[in-house]
Amino acid sequence: MNFIVVGCGRFGAELANKLFENGHQVVVVDANIRAFNRLRSDFRGRTVEGDSLSADTLSRAGADEAQGVAVVTNSDTMNAVIGHTVRSHYPNVKQVVVRNYDPAMRDMLEAFGLQTISSMSWGAERVQELMIDPAFRAVFSAGNGEVEIYEMSISAKWDGANISALLGDCRETVCSALTRGGRAQLPRTDMKLQKGDILTVSATLNGIKSLREKLREDGEA
Repeated sequence: MNFIVVGCGRFGAELANKLFENGHQVVVVDANIRAFNRLRSDFRGRTVEGDSLSADTLSRAGADEAQGVAVVTNSDTMNAVIGHTVRSHYPNVKQVVVRNYDPAMRDMLEAFGLQTISSMSWGAERVQELMIDPAFRAVFSAGNGEVEIYEMSISAKWDGANISALLGDCRETVCSALTRGGRAQLPRTDMKLQKGDILTVSATLNGIKSLREKLREDGEA
């Protein structure tokens, strides 16, 4: 696939290197030619020097033929404008993703309706989660960490109890799967748990906090 990465800072260079490593055609755009020095020596994609807000620069980068564009400069305002421009003028681009650099500017980016990745917000959520309780293993993070999927092992304390008894009435925690004997299934809330089951739950931070508190009250956390 053909991808364009706008911004060759540390984040952009790492993204471009990974895309190239996975066999994609990659074009990296930056206004500072020295920024391309951050790309690995074995990077064989194209580089385009120029103002990312310029239609000429995007044209030279091959925006007409790209399947995806990532706008990852250190300026949230520039990311929003470029992302909006690409989405508006290049309908063939199936995916436009913009980086949120400053969490305080995230609402502005989301107001454009752009797919936004906030590495700082996500990282802060993940570090907080690990500091509070590493016993719940996060296996997937949606958005910027607002909802995550966790795996937890069922102890003897909950053997024979219904899933609904464990999760309670918290609306921010949903059981996604139950794995027993190596086989996963979509569970019903009235299913009885067995010791050794692996329960997969989708939850917000508040939801998983409530579940932790419930286990703590029962002497398990």
